[in-house]
Amino acid sequence: MAYIEPAPIKDKENPFESMMSRFHIAAQTLGLDDEIYNVLKSPAKQVLVSLPITMDDGSIQVFEGYRVIHSNILGPSKGGIRYDMGVNLDEVKALAAWMTWKCAVVDIPYGGAKGGIRCNPRQMSAGEIERLTRAFTSALIEIFGPDRDIPAPDMGTGPREMAWLMDQYSRSYGRTENAVVTGKPLVLGGSLGRQEATGRGVMVSALAAMEKLKINPYRATCAVQGFGNVGSFAALLLEERGLKVVAISDLSGAYYNPKGIQIHEAIEYRNKNNGSLEGMEGAEKIGGDELLELDVDLLIPAAKEDVITIQNAERIKARLIVEGANGPTSARADNIINDKGIMVAPDILANAGGVTVSYFEWVQNRLGYKWTGERVNRRSDRIMKEAFDNVYRTSIEYKVSMRIAAYIVAIDKVAKTYKFRGGF
Repeated sequence: MAYIEPAPIKDKENPFESMMSRFHIAAQTLGLDDEIYNVLKSPAKQVLVSLPITMDDGSIQVFEGYRVIHSNILGPSKGGIRYDMGVNLDEVKALAAWMTWKCAVVDIPYGGAKGGIRCNPRQMSAGEIERLTRAFTSALIEIFGPDRDIPAPDMGTGPREMAWLMDQYSRSYGRTENAVVTGKPLVLGGSLGRQEATGRGVMVSALAAMEKLKINPYRATCAVQGFGNVGSFAALLLEERGLKVVAISDLSGAYYNPKGIQIHEAIEYRNKNNGSLEGMEGAEKIGGDELLELDVDLLIPAAKEDVITIQNAERIKARLIVEGANGPTSARADNIINDKGIMVAPDILANAGGVTVSYFEWVQNRLGYKWTGERVNRRSDRIMKEAFDNVYRTSIEYKVSMRIAAYIVAIDKVAKTYKFRGGF
């Protein structure tokens, strides 16, 4: 094989290079053909749009929007749209590729995509965000579609923005098209179980990994970095299954209680306190980095990328890391974590519960039939458990880490599908 080694990785990594370094190792382990390697490493389509929006004060501001379709080999592409000042093409390319591998790992018939607009939604009115969302939808009207490319919420977006996107798309085609987007409000065809789906998938992955490591949930301790949608639901569901959650954190800092934090109470406090844990009682405030280095059985990084790096990897004491966020462990930290014997349930496996239930939402929209929450949870739990077991078997077979095993499973599935479908 003669494919080119990716550029050396700096510790504050370019996310696309970080993804490619893992992809390269998995492709070599799998013995992937050069031709397939080159097809899978390159995004299928990259779209950049300029969006002139009339602001509330009458001025016109031009925003930059992106949509990258990494692959549509397995089916229509799928991926969120983020509104954030940090959005850039490399980040969107990496996240689109991660979506391809994530869908393949859990065996759902989607390719990967991602989108974003460089903006600060916290400094914009609802009217400005609506005009921006509708303009973005109109600019990508030929890209989006229930059989082509299906967006979803991500950082800075939610059900409200997805409702506007669905409505704008539907207006353009003169018919209501629920299945063009997932993560919608329930009354517009959203799925029961979607809100907690990613956190629930983290919980299923954590319990499956603890079973392999012979860790008793009723005697286990857990620290959760990030107390947003993913982290709070993962903490709550793990607490319900016997784990003692000793530390949680958000932007205001980290909170530690060796006797355990009552997660129900922490969620209630956060919801009443403008979404912040600031001032929460019943726990000692510690540094955010300290949380990552606590002596716990289970660590869940559920906040942002590159929080476990070569700077702190040696000090990680957890026996198990389950990645709720995308890319929380830098590529250069992988070897340190592996050498310490820490099992990692990687992001493309552990946080795939969200896209799994997004798939269920799309299926329900296509059927015109709504499932019960119990059916959604049962089916998503089964898919996540089967995916974990498949990745674990692959890690044993190839004698590689769970992360590289997840990439092997995903790349193998997409490569085989590509061979059956054929190129030009």
